[in-house]
Amino acid sequence: IIPYSAKRIPGDLSSFKLEEYIKEMARVAEECYRVLKPGKHCAVLIGNTRKYKHYVPIATRVLLAFLDAGFILREEVIKLQWKMKTTRESWRGKYDFLLIAHEHLYIFRKLEEGESPTKYKRSMKWL
Repeated sequence: IIPYSAKRIPGDLSSFKLEEYIKEMARVAEECYRVLKPGKHCAVLIGNTRKYKHYVPIATRVLLAFLDAGFILREEVIKLQWKMKTTRESWRGKYDFLLIAHEHLYIFRKLEEGESPTKYKRSMKWL
């Protein structure tokens, strides 16, 4: 996780360790679901990271947290990172892994009251 402040600020999820971050994001998802009106949308922009030169799919775990909370996935937009060409070129040959050059914008929807979830079963929690 990328810290956005030099010192730990209460409630700043960016300073949490990964497992703690995922638990807190699950709480965020539950609260978003609780307060969001039926039929309305919620969006989350999230990226992945690396640890010990291995890919850590944070976005996938956040996606699952929102599906577990009851949301359905309306869209997934892959947002490319800007100004990566120069960085990619400076990394070429120095490291044995690729740069992560994108983020995920997940757009979730809360079902309308009385709306049947059956037709959305492939966009909902499936595990």
